Formats: sequence, structure tokens, C-alpha cells
Amino acid sequence: SSQNLSEEFAEAARQLRKEAPRIQFGKIDVTHHHDLRKEFNIQEFPTVKFFVDGSREDPIDCKGVRQASAFITWVKRRTGPSTVLINSTDQAEAIIHADDLAVIGFFTELHNDSVEVFCETARDVPEMPFGMTASEDVCATYGIQKNTLLVFKKGKPVHNEVLEDGRQNKLDLMRLIKTFTLDLVTEYNLETSVKIFDVPVENHILLFTPTNSETFSAIYENYKSAAAEFRGKIMFVLVDTNEARNGRVFEYFHIREVDVPAVRILNLTSDAKYKMPADEVTVENLKEFCQSYLNGNAKQHLSSEEIPKDWDKTPVKVLVGKNFNRIVF
Repeated sequence: SSQNLSEEFAEAARQLRKEAPRIQFGKIDVTHHHDLRKEFNIQEFPTVKFFVDGSREDPIDCKGVRQASAFITWVKRRTGPSTVLINSTDQAEAIIHADDLAVIGFFTELHNDSVEVFCETARDVPEMPFGMTASEDVCATYGIQKNTLLVFKKGKPVHNEVLEDGRQNKLDLMRLIKTFTLDLVTEYNLETSVKIFDVPVENHILLFTPTNSETFSAIYENYKSAAAEFRGKIMFVLVDTNEARNGRVFEYFHIREVDVPAVRILNLTSDAKYKMPADEVTVENLKEFCQSYLNGNAKQHLSSEEIPKDWDKTPVKVLVGKNFNRIVF
């Protein structure tokens, strides 16, 4: 909530007052300052912006940061180096084991486009430590021969991404890395919904199924297998249809009990919904559905009730999704 974020922001200000007195924190109630709201185009609340060198032009947006520790890291990475330079395996191990998650970039040399993209990404992912190395010994220890990004979870490597100059951009890497703050498949509930929307992946696939059904474990394994392949591109979400508090989500997707298990893709930007054409939740069907969606070949799913029998009996016609285009246009 806004209140929580405001408290975390104030805590970050308190902690940084001694460490970095040059960095000033302030808050503005834009309901009383319409001119500032307009000048900085504030659309949603709360919005956090970082002004550099006293300039009002092009402040940097601070998005998705919710805790004091992350605010402090974000600001420090904006005003100083965004990653730790690693020169030994001991140093690498210390970073890898310091937190639940860690990201290490292994490079053949420290002056190329991939390094720049890696450092830019680190600035915007303050939730975890970032390190980079060009040490041959360190690269050899982890069996790395090319420019590679490794994600470690609880001290073990869980993902490696080969970095090629010009192929990845900051947003792609950020999406990929931030997905590791969640499980491969995230079950939807009030607590996780905030985290799900914090990860900047606009494509969400949702599996609607009762988690106590006989077929659940098989379906869930299939879903997890497909999720591993599309990490960073599509967020995989599980919605338990037995959970009454998920009712609004079923309504939004027009899911009825007779429809489950059901699989839908939602694009958060356009609000477009897509229905998996196949009924069976197999790895193959899921992969085919996700790939056709990413390729732009999936057919949009327009939920509609059936056309009423007497829709045109009166001067005011009854329109539903299925006859709307034909009658109106």
C-alpha cells in the first residue's frame, strides 16, 4: 500500500542521512501541487523519481522498489558502481552465499557492450547482489568460457544466459532476473498478487484448476516443465478454483466450474485474453500455445454469452459479444 511504501521510503532516508548526506529525500502531496503533478506527468501513486545534479529535466523513475533496503541499494547503484568487481573465487562465493539470490556476470574482458548492459540491469534490480568478473581463474572454477550471466539461488546456479553483444537489452535481462524472485509457477493469492505485478513481464499465462483433484499433480508437472522454457517471457500463474477468494479472477476470465482445467494468456498492456485451443494440459500443448502467442499467431479470446433468442423482438436490440460486430458495424 501507499502507506507502507511511504514508511519504507522514510526509513531509507533515515539510514542514508549519515552514509550519504548528499542524497536528499522528499515527499510531495500532489493533490495540493497540481503544477508539479503536471510538470512531471504523475499518473499513478505513489511515484518515486530521482533527480540528478539539481536538474529538473528527465528524472529517473524508481519502479517496483518497495523496501527500505532496496531503496538504499537502488540509490547507491545510481550514484556509484552498480556491481562488485570480483577478483577471486572466495569473493565470488561470498556474494553467492550472502543472499537467497545473486547474479554474477562472467566476461572475457570488462569493456564491451554486454558488460554495459549487465551494469545497467544491476542498477534496476536492487533486490539482489550483482558481481562481475573477468578473472580467468574464477571463470574456470564455474566452467564458464563465454560471456555469461549466472543466477544463483540459495548458493546453487539455477540459470545461465550467454551474453552476446547487441543481442540482449536491459529490459530483457531485467525481466528474466526478476522472475527468480518468484517461483517457476506462482500460485495466485492476495499476498502473491502484488509480487506478480511487480515483475515487469507483461504476458501472464494462468492455469485454472482445483488443486485437490486427482489429475492435479500430473497437470502441475506439465505446467512447470513449460514454465522453465518461457522464463522471462511469460509469467506462469496457478489459480486454485476451489479457493472462494479467487472468485473475481474467475469472473474476469469468464471461467466456470465446467471449464476447468482451463488455460488462458493475458497481455497486461492491451488487456487481450487468449484461450488455449487444446483441452488437455500437456507440455506439448502448453508450449505450442505459448509459442504461437509470442509469434503473434494466437487468436484473441472474446468471452461472450449466447445470443438471446428474442434479441431483435423489440425496437431496442439486445447485443452481446457474439453479435455486437455484425449488428453495429
